[in-house]
Amino acid sequence: MSKRRLLSFHLMKRLLLLPLLLAATLRAQDAQPKTAEEILSIVRRSYALQNHKMNGQLRDDATGRTEPMTLTMENQVMRFLFTNTPKEIVHLDLNTSPATLYQVRSGGSSQVQGNQYAASVRGMAFNYEDLSLRFLYWPRPQLMGEGRVSAQKCWIVRVTNPGKDGPYYVVDIYVHQGSGGAAKMEAYDRNSKVVKRYQVNKVQKVDNATVLKELKIETVNPFNGEIKGRTYMTLDNPEKK
Repeated sequence: MSKRRLLSFHLMKRLLLLPLLLAATLRAQDAQPKTAEEILSIVRRSYALQNHKMNGQLRDDATGRTEPMTLTMENQVMRFLFTNTPKEIVHLDLNTSPATLYQVRSGGSSQVQGNQYAASVRGMAFNYEDLSLRFLYWPRPQLMGEGRVSAQKCWIVRVTNPGKDGPYYVVDIYVHQGSGGAAKMEAYDRNSKVVKRYQVNKVQKVDNATVLKELKIETVNPFNGEIKGRTYMTLDNPEKK
């Protein structure tokens, strides 16, 4: 091979490698730690920007009892429709800050108040605080470091309840660094005892977005750490709206 052809070969090789090196650099920059508020903003946007309809169910692990449900996400509003008697719609308006949770039953519609957040949803290990996502809006979040959920790197953001209502005082949110979604949550009472834990077990890809497939929710006895209740939320393949 002539010297000129050899030089041209090396130049072409460098040009081909440049986009790969640039992509690796961008990924490395994306992986750099962000502020806690920036991370929570990413999580909130990951919910607000979705536009899908999914059928699914809540299933009690101890009894096998199920509650059919339909979840729709449109115009930054999430609606949970429970079809068993008594029928109920819970919708979360993400256009407000913090998000606003409403409950619709045969008697009419009403906003869920602070003293109702600890109440169980459909008799499951799942309460209205969990549906409200209020903790994503609590002020002065702290970045506690990094961890892993299902071998995936996550940021750990800690938020503290600024008020006295609701069942949670402190919540640790594990945010997946790749998708920006919440992968795990651990909630503590005012005695620093774990009372609730949820973890995303399965996800699915739709239109380049990561969408929930299965969520495990556990209620924990704060006195001995035993699991008091376990509920699974499973969702079918989304229907694009």
